[in-house]
Amino acid sequence: MIPARAVLVRSSKSAMGNKTIQLRFRETDRDIFKAIRNGKKKVETRAASPKFINIKTGDYVKLVCGKDSFKKRVKNARIFKTVSAILRKYKAKEINPLAKSKSDLENMYNSFPDYREKIKEYGLMVLELK
Repeated sequence: MIPARAVLVRSSKSAMGNKTIQLRFRETDRDIFKAIRNGKKKVETRAASPKFINIKTGDYVKLVCGKDSFKKRVKNARIFKTVSAILRKYKAKEINPLAKSKSDLENMYNSFPDYREKIKEYGLMVLELK
């Protein structure tokens, strides 16, 4: 199963100055949503496009799938130029519990519309979640 792709739908600041970014998951990706909620998946990635580039360490992400939602704090936010660069720091399974190799991750990213081009242009944003 392909991991969830989320859409940035809202960003707001808390009283402490940290943003909360809402990410909406498709119902077909509920398994990945649950893996993040239960702590099995602690590393989330996005193309580092303008809508995600401003997510910083200390911000929160509110993950929403259907009527279910929960918040996670961003422990660390980093940008990598390539999938290979990410894999020097993280294991494939940390990014996607179903991935076993670089090839699996590249196939996953390439399955999303325009992702290959977005990665070339912007790189990849990695969010470590608490």
